[in-house]
Amino acid sequence: MKLFLKDKTVIDWIPLLASMKLVNYIVTVATGDLDFAGTFHNVYIKLVGTDGASKRTWLESLKGPLSFMSGAVASFTVSCSVSIGKLILIEIDKQPHLISFENSWFPAKVEVKSPEGDTYNFPIHRWITDSEGHLFREGTALGIFEDNHHLGKYSRDQELKQREEDYRWDVYVEGIPHCMRSEGPLDLPDEVQFSFTKSTEFLFTAATGLVELQLKGLSDCTKNWPNIDAIHRVFCCKRTDMSEYVQKHWKEDAFFGYQFLNGVNPMLIQRCSVLPNNFPVSDDMVSFGGQCSLAGEMEKGNIFLCDYKRLDGLKTNIINGKKQYLMAPLVLLHKTPDDQLMPIAIQLKQIPADDNPIFFPSDSEYDWLTAKIFVRSADFNEYELNVHLLRTHLLAEVFAVSLLRNMPMVHPLYKLLVPHTRYTLQINNLARRLLISETGAFTMFAASGGEGMRTLLKRSLSSVTYRSLCIPDDIAERGLEHVPNFYYRDDGLKLWDIIHRYVNGVLSFYYKNDSEVQKDSELQKWISDIFEHGFLSQAGTGIPEIFTTVAELVKFVTMVIFTCSGQHSAVNTGQFDYAGWMPNNPLTLQRPPPTTKGTTSEATMMKTFPDVNATVQILATVWLLSRQSTDSVFLGQYPEEHFSEKMPCKLIKHFQGELQVLSAIINARNNILEVPYTYLDPKVVENSVAI
Repeated sequence: MKLFLKDKTVIDWIPLLASMKLVNYIVTVATGDLDFAGTFHNVYIKLVGTDGASKRTWLESLKGPLSFMSGAVASFTVSCSVSIGKLILIEIDKQPHLISFENSWFPAKVEVKSPEGDTYNFPIHRWITDSEGHLFREGTALGIFEDNHHLGKYSRDQELKQREEDYRWDVYVEGIPHCMRSEGPLDLPDEVQFSFTKSTEFLFTAATGLVELQLKGLSDCTKNWPNIDAIHRVFCCKRTDMSEYVQKHWKEDAFFGYQFLNGVNPMLIQRCSVLPNNFPVSDDMVSFGGQCSLAGEMEKGNIFLCDYKRLDGLKTNIINGKKQYLMAPLVLLHKTPDDQLMPIAIQLKQIPADDNPIFFPSDSEYDWLTAKIFVRSADFNEYELNVHLLRTHLLAEVFAVSLLRNMPMVHPLYKLLVPHTRYTLQINNLARRLLISETGAFTMFAASGGEGMRTLLKRSLSSVTYRSLCIPDDIAERGLEHVPNFYYRDDGLKLWDIIHRYVNGVLSFYYKNDSEVQKDSELQKWISDIFEHGFLSQAGTGIPEIFTTVAELVKFVTMVIFTCSGQHSAVNTGQFDYAGWMPNNPLTLQRPPPTTKGTTSEATMMKTFPDVNATVQILATVWLLSRQSTDSVFLGQYPEEHFSEKMPCKLIKHFQGELQVLSAIINARNNILEVPYTYLDPKVVENSVAI
């Protein structure tokens, strides 16, 4: 076939058609199913491959502005004159219409089908708030040592340069783990801020709690509680099954001992084979029945110690113009033949003295109960600052900031760990503003608030070792392998093993040998940042400064995930359960402990408890911090699909299956327990430190 032009020029039509034939790429864009995730703006895309790039193309379809609404999935055609080879990255931007305002858009992922029949996945999962172009890598995970294309390296470098600007280190208090620098929650990058759902529910829970207190006239009441019933009447509308159990049993020795194993602080108790020199308990002071001696019971592994020495000498708070009291007790416990853990001796101060008596169950009712109350108060302060704030929240922030600064989205470790950083930076920012700032609830109403808090955090960091963060090592070091009815240990070890198998599978897929770990400079910078900013370059902690083997990497990443998920759940979820009934966990006490026996009574106990306003402010706080939001993401659930290769996706499915089996085992056991232990059930363990 020939085409004759007016000037009699003859053009062969068939070769012309062949030369004009375009190759088409089918582009599918999925917008996140979140509140306000959609946009009415015009969206543009550019495909970049090994052999060239497409033109910047407007993504238009018959759906019009509905193409990019929340939860929408829409397909488009991007045409090129020739194939652009294997896709490396895409560039996306959105532009407002003349009559529309700037708004945010949350694309979840982009899928591109090439004319050769290949499918490329581009995970995004972040807010686009401006009209600038944003580069996203193809989803196949690549360590820096195998990222060979110059365009890939360029985008990797550009991404990390921007991340170093967005995520900068700051020092909140000298001597504790560093944090992320920001002016406030709204100053955080959009990708790490709360969802609309989370923000709304968090503010609503906090606001309703405060309004309730104000309406009852309690938040400003600086009086003593007149009696125990008055405490019960105030919070009768806020209760859980466990908080009701605590209210009924808080005075009992068996429940007092139980809490050291399965309460919110299972991290202090240890087997005692030799009594500390400053705790002079002798055989004539304690009774085990029969011919048993203290030395004999220690040899059998039946004696346990809780030592609150980190609290010794802390400067305590002034609340309502009154000095507060916080002891540094030593507690001795005995495992009985019927497998109960019973307290047998309590010394409330570290240095033995005539005015520092050792209390025993054989003492008068209120002497013994008062001693236990001072222990529970010490435990609550130690727990909130060391076990909860430092060992989960602050370390999780270090892990997150280091990841976001040093790992591009294409790195396998980013894909593995980023779900376990969700909301952590904002919840910690809020904690620094609302809980431990100069006007924060903890600073104002805890015995260790203010200067004491800073001292205790510094002391606590010096006790944090790598082994103490790894539950198998920690349990062994504390000699607790064979303690009966220790559900934190039982569930925690199973959960650790499941996480370890998952992490080992994923990382062994991407790191074939130890040399690949050693030459991954991004990975080495990640652990170097953690060592410097999380553990202040203290080699004595045992935290690795570099990774030399795949096994070292697998163990450390297992610890990171366990800390951010299981460990945080174990020490956070039960806050209101155990502290909702204030006499069981008073965060401050306003009378000194008795210096001689026989001077206590119910009246002195009530005067020792915190004032009404201190009580209700702390209880409102732990109520807030125990509430999960409706958009919580639980362990093993990954709605944001960062991995695209078959093997890691298969490993995720297997991980989820193992977690379901563990959940069933825990539920079967709990069905026959008087006090179920639920805090490490994968169905209630969030992926991250999100509350």
